[in-house]
Amino acid sequence: MKKFILIIALSIILVFAGLYSFLKINSPLVSGTVGSTQDNKAVVVAIGNKGFGKLKINEVLVNNYNEPIKLKIQVTNPLKGFVISKTFDEKEFGISNIDTIDIESDTSPITQLEKMNDGTATINDKSYGISVVHNEPIERLHITYSHFGLKFEETVSVNQP
Repeated sequence: MKKFILIIALSIILVFAGLYSFLKINSPLVSGTVGSTQDNKAVVVAIGNKGFGKLKINEVLVNNYNEPIKLKIQVTNPLKGFVISKTFDEKEFGISNIDTIDIESDTSPITQLEKMNDGTATINDKSYGISVVHNEPIERLHITYSHFGLKFEETVSVNQP
């Protein structure tokens, strides 16, 4: 009986270790199109979730891990797209505080683009974009997020002219 319990316990540990490794290797957060103002002091980065459950953005830092001046998230649909803004006054683009929104699964920007190209995109599809304003040109975004209780960090490069 003790041997059976030991085998079950080891099996459970192996399953969780495998799941943990899989999630760490296959980051669920994916980024897509990056749009910016001409001076690169305001950017919007399309993001999505290719994971199994919702994920939560915990922190977004710019360049050398500096706090941005302004930070919001846009929740829109692929038909409407995103707006690049320094003021965040455009309410029709679903601009919200980043800590109030969970990124739903199956919202990869690549999937959204495929739906647009196939003509199957609808206003019910969700597109997410991180909007950042900083006092100097933005080169990188460091996005810290959690998924199934695990912490991840993703760095997105912003191509400058």
